[in-house]
Amino acid sequence: SSKIRNPEVQSADDVAVLEDCMDFSLAKTISKIEEKLEKGDLPDCLDDDIIPSVGNEIGAEAQIRFLKAKLRVMQEELDSVVCEYRKKDDENQNLKSRLKDMEEENTRVQRTISMQRSQTEKYKMLSQEANKRSEGLQQEVIALEKVLQ
Repeated sequence: SSKIRNPEVQSADDVAVLEDCMDFSLAKTISKIEEKLEKGDLPDCLDDDIIPSVGNEIGAEAQIRFLKAKLRVMQEELDSVVCEYRKKDDENQNLKSRLKDMEEENTRVQRTISMQRSQTEKYKMLSQEANKRSEGLQQEVIALEKVLQ
């Protein structure tokens, strides 16, 4: 069966599929191959390493069982890969979300730093003005002390 066995794994809605392949079914494909085997319509050039060399000595039904077993194993591997893909995709989405949060936090921190820099500059100027005034007052105090003496 071409249905995915893992309940966590579902078909992706955003995957591009050729219209010709939308009706694809592993069961249909297997039944077509079985029909061709029964009729003897398959070409003789099936030496593509799908069935080991012993496969040439076994009957068509055994080859079909072998291919079905191999198909089940491949389907399980596919299910596992799809599940792993979904986990990685979820992890990727989580990391994207965390990155967005970090970028927003960075923006807030940069604004705070900018405000603090402008306040620091403001207080530096106030401090410099206060120092100048203090120096001027100290000069006046020294001058007054000289006058009083």
